[in-house]
Amino acid sequence: MRFPYNPKYPIVEDLRNKAKKRIPKFVFEYLDGGCNEDTNLYKNTADIRKVELLPHYLSTHKKSDMKTTLFGHTYDAPFGIAPVGLQGLIWPNSAEILAKAAFEHNIPFILSTTSTSSIEKISEITEGRAWFQLYHPTENSLRDKIIKRAEEAQCPVLVILSDVPDFGYRPSDIRNGFAVPPRMTLNNILQIFEKPNWAIKTLINGPPNFKLLKPYMPKNVDMRRLSVFMDETFTGKLNEEKIAPIRDMWKGKLVLKGVSNELDAEKAIKLGIDGIIVSNHGGRQLDAAESAIHSLNRIVENYRGKIKIMMDSGLRSGPDIARTLASGAEFTFLGRSFMYGTAALGAEGGNHTIGILKSQLQQIMEQICCEKVQDFPSHLIK
Repeated sequence: MRFPYNPKYPIVEDLRNKAKKRIPKFVFEYLDGGCNEDTNLYKNTADIRKVELLPHYLSTHKKSDMKTTLFGHTYDAPFGIAPVGLQGLIWPNSAEILAKAAFEHNIPFILSTTSTSSIEKISEITEGRAWFQLYHPTENSLRDKIIKRAEEAQCPVLVILSDVPDFGYRPSDIRNGFAVPPRMTLNNILQIFEKPNWAIKTLINGPPNFKLLKPYMPKNVDMRRLSVFMDETFTGKLNEEKIAPIRDMWKGKLVLKGVSNELDAEKAIKLGIDGIIVSNHGGRQLDAAESAIHSLNRIVENYRGKIKIMMDSGLRSGPDIARTLASGAEFTFLGRSFMYGTAALGAEGGNHTIGILKSQLQQIMEQICCEKVQDFPSHLIK
């Protein structure tokens, strides 16, 4: 089988293994870990992989097409790049690398409020096609300023984050002294010296910072004050009263990310939200929760056709995307997979990871004789 990218890394797990060798331990564990005992982190993927697909071998199938229309734009594949905080810490310029790859492959890229690039820079790279995820500020005035910047940058979709009412309890980050920003303990410094390539690249590009938030920070803010600023400036608590004025203000498509139950899906519909991303934050917030695919099953059963239903959390491969689409999601997003790609391969990581997923998904579609993405549910073995 011909693979158009680096044949050393034909699956995402290969990229993960390479990333683990290439970046400091405290950085890798921040990216790779969940919360508490990591139960939901592993359950997310394991439960997706319990989904089985039915091939239709004697059909009149001609050729499979991955193109998917979402919110008026036809994308070349039914998956996109999920928002990830501190991307530039994991590998320098990761946000820009992934935004460029997403634009070239015509898939959506979502920029996080706590990423290390600005809305304006990502909009320039993607010619105004990038989505933006809002981590709700404490003050409405700051909320309005950030939303105005997203509007001026021509972001077509605003995503509101709902599933971080409190910081996750992450033992590996506690052991590593990982905070916002990361504290440079002796152990962390030694880990950096063990990864000279990462260290040199980071030195050349400068320490990662919250470029999007820089205009709102105190001047000459030191590392200690930055942590206080983040705690004081942002709240993860979201409710209907906070969403309603955003819906009034935002004229583009509005998506609620972090939906995991029917009650919140129902509220999203009543608020006039255009789409939801079923998610449990990649297993990083609530270890005692159910897997995202189980939440998806119930939400699809009750709300299919009433609102655009998408999903992230636990997807690591083209077959995972296929299983999720067959389960009723209309679109999917992956986060860690793309960060493994940039950490492993730098500037080539975005294109390579997208190439893996496209190749795998195309093969699955051809194998089960599925012509269009919207036909996946007819291949679900219930």
